[in-house]
Amino acid sequence: MTDRETTAAERRAEELRRALNDANYWYYVRDQPRIPDAEYDVMMRELKEIERAHPELARPDSPTLRVGAEPADQFEKVRHLAPMLSLDNAFDPEELRGWQRRNARIAAEVEDAGYVAELKIDGAAVALLYEDGVLVRGATRGNGLIGEGVTANLRTIGAIPLRLRDEGEVPIPPRMEVRGEVYMTLSGFERLNERRAAEGLPTFANPRNATAGSLRQLDPRVTAGRPLHFYGFQIQLDPELDTTLPVRNQADVLELLAAWGIPVNPHRRLCDSLEEVLAYAEQAEQDRARLDYEIDGVVVKVAPVALWEELGVVGEREPRWAIAYKFAPDLATTRLLHIRVNVGRTGAINPYAVLEPVEIGGAMVKLATLHNFEDIARKDLRENDMVLVKRAGDVIPQVVAPLTEERTDQERYEPPTECPACRTPLEHPPDEVMVYCPNTSCPGRIYWGIVHFVSRGAMDIRGLGERTVQQLLDRGQVRDFADLYDLEESDLLGLEGFAEISARKLVQSIDEARARPFSRLLFALGIRHVGANAAKLIARAFGGVDGLLAASRDDIAAIHGIGDTTADALAAFLAEPRNITLLDRLRAAGVNVVEPVERAERQPFAGLTFVVTGTLPSLSRKDAKTFIERLGGRVTGSVSGSTDYVVLGEEPGSKAERARELGVPTLSEDELRRLAEERDATASDIEAEAREDSTA
Repeated sequence: MTDRETTAAERRAEELRRALNDANYWYYVRDQPRIPDAEYDVMMRELKEIERAHPELARPDSPTLRVGAEPADQFEKVRHLAPMLSLDNAFDPEELRGWQRRNARIAAEVEDAGYVAELKIDGAAVALLYEDGVLVRGATRGNGLIGEGVTANLRTIGAIPLRLRDEGEVPIPPRMEVRGEVYMTLSGFERLNERRAAEGLPTFANPRNATAGSLRQLDPRVTAGRPLHFYGFQIQLDPELDTTLPVRNQADVLELLAAWGIPVNPHRRLCDSLEEVLAYAEQAEQDRARLDYEIDGVVVKVAPVALWEELGVVGEREPRWAIAYKFAPDLATTRLLHIRVNVGRTGAINPYAVLEPVEIGGAMVKLATLHNFEDIARKDLRENDMVLVKRAGDVIPQVVAPLTEERTDQERYEPPTECPACRTPLEHPPDEVMVYCPNTSCPGRIYWGIVHFVSRGAMDIRGLGERTVQQLLDRGQVRDFADLYDLEESDLLGLEGFAEISARKLVQSIDEARARPFSRLLFALGIRHVGANAAKLIARAFGGVDGLLAASRDDIAAIHGIGDTTADALAAFLAEPRNITLLDRLRAAGVNVVEPVERAERQPFAGLTFVVTGTLPSLSRKDAKTFIERLGGRVTGSVSGSTDYVVLGEEPGSKAERARELGVPTLSEDELRRLAEERDATASDIEAEAREDSTA
């Protein structure tokens, strides 16, 4: 090949590297893909062909290294630029305050200096060495001084830039380590375990173990196939070079990393006081179930970097300027004693696990959901397995995976073919994962149907719990929902736990439930696929039971937000004569069958569609929705081309980015109120002009 051809190949390779690295930045750091996957694949293929034909053009920042290098015989030992310190732990507010008091004795300014609180991701700490902005080495934490060189494996992680972006105001130091956490998403972890179980391989106990094992693969191609991600949180300059950075606090450090193309966790807060830190930590613990990765606490750092050196390190191991405020663990290992099933209100057969009792997150767990039979088969769960159980916040405990390496002679689980309550053969609709009992007179369906009917989100009949429902069914006093409204005090006095006062209160509660909106009744009926939100949309569209009975299946499907599946299920329910009889009996019992729609006199938001995201200053998400709907607007859950405005609060998440992508205008809470006033004033002017014209 001629020199001219080589030069052209070199230029083209540089163009492709720049374009691919830029695409990785927008995809992993900004979460805003700029090019289609197919276009990315074409450029990657072309770059591979150039580097294969011209090995001398290969570069350490080439995106082709993402697919994995040749297997290594062993990992080299590498010394970090400075020790990677370990954090001390605080497990309750008093321990955190004790940490602050100890620091204040060294530097009195600490009490007024503020703190940066960051989520503590449960992954594997690594140090990435960049020279002139190019990743030249990556290592595990090791003993804090010396780690294992796993550069080839770290290069396969798309979120780790192979070359930093030198586009900010602060130049990239000639030599530095970016420290952060490699982690595995929960969704990716589940898919990985499903794949390994299907291949007959042992499953991983938890995402952290899977992450650590993935980083220590001798074959980087194995690592490349694992769903690994990365967040950076610290910059370590080379102490032998005279370089400094213009950062005042940890928040500045994170902003600088982001400017260079390093992904940083968006969930963090600059706090003025320790009490604000505790409030943030409490909220983070409640919200942890919504994240797609494991966190086990909040890292609290004294905000001003200038104080870090003065506070120093305890025993050359733990920095005084940072501490981990740990949550109660939400994962535990225990034995799955039995797989059992119950019949839900819609006839769905719901499997659940009976566990050897284990404490998770401060609560003793004995039962856990198994979702459905397909999930059991996919995870290959078996009775007497040792299993990993997860409980996050108020979420129902669930069995994550079996520990197959501890399995002995457990037999595969075979799901039932008959309803456990009435022995009717079960049905499995081809387009659903759930299995159903088709018998509407099934005792299990009737029991759970009534329990749902009286629940708080439905008809909200206080004092009618599961035990009382069972007693009423056993005595034949109640056979369906309508029978509840015939109950009198004398019917209840013979039940366990009822006396004259409690019987009177329950009858009063039943009477009060007659006035609930029709949408609550529609949800309470337990129609498959008709949840609380769908019931509201349907009730508002038809105004009550008469409008609904006159509607066709297509009329129901035409409601914005109601799909074909819900429309089919509701139409099938209304086609059953016994269900029409039930509705007539409920109406005759005085149960409200009309949906009240509160509307303001003027409708300034008529015809507009809004999305509300983030935390607003004075309105809850529900209050904001009510405010908009009262003024004639419609609130949806996702941003699309048909969205007119997105109302933004604090920490709005991906919906704000989506609005910017689509060019959808955004509003604060104050701007939302002003928009209502402006449009209302405009409508008033138009009406006044119309009146003047008609008078003239």
